[in-house]
Amino acid sequence: MSSDFEGYEQDFAVLTAEITNKIARVPRLPPDEKKQVVANVEKQLEEAKELLEQMDLEVREIPPQSRGMYSNRMRSYKQEMGKLETDFKRSRIAYSDEVRNELLGDDGNSSENQLIKLREERAHLLDNTERLERSSRRLEAGYQIAVETEQIGQEMLENLSHDREKIQRARERLRETDANLGKSSRVLTGMLRRISFRSSSGLHTVLWEPSPCCTCGVPAHLPTRP
Repeated sequence: MSSDFEGYEQDFAVLTAEITNKIARVPRLPPDEKKQVVANVEKQLEEAKELLEQMDLEVREIPPQSRGMYSNRMRSYKQEMGKLETDFKRSRIAYSDEVRNELLGDDGNSSENQLIKLREERAHLLDNTERLERSSRRLEAGYQIAVETEQIGQEMLENLSHDREKIQRARERLRETDANLGKSSRVLTGMLRRISFRSSSGLHTVLWEPSPCCTCGVPAHLPTRP
């Protein structure tokens, strides 16, 4: 699992480095080449987003006790992705302004105030977009924490359920043992009573058996006939 995540990390690092280099080159390129580079950067940004999605899926498969480190790395990568998109938007704004000036030529100078106003509106819009992106990242981080907390809670409930089943089985075995001990106690009590009864009966017979006369064979306590 971690090997797949690290492989996606390497691909993401290489791809974002290429995107950063191309974004920095956009304002200095000729118009035709700029269009090609801008289109290429857009495609690579989509690829980077797909890599982030794959990495996010891999992180969700990691056990909760080992997921914290990977979740922190994911937040860092998503912040880097947001910064790349912001830089690319700024680069495209500069590029579009330059193209418009090239199309307007000298007449563009008469529209300088309008262009300044347009740039200010775009900058304001860009600031709002950045704030929305930051809020979105915070919401996403909060959602991720909530999901992790829910998973940990679910695992705790499952562990408690297993423990409860073990306790119930132990109680059943204890009740069976008590029942068996009760039966054994009753059997032993009956045996002891029978042994005691036989012993007392034998002793009574010995004590009350008459002894014969030594000469005539008649019991000594009985009178003899004349």
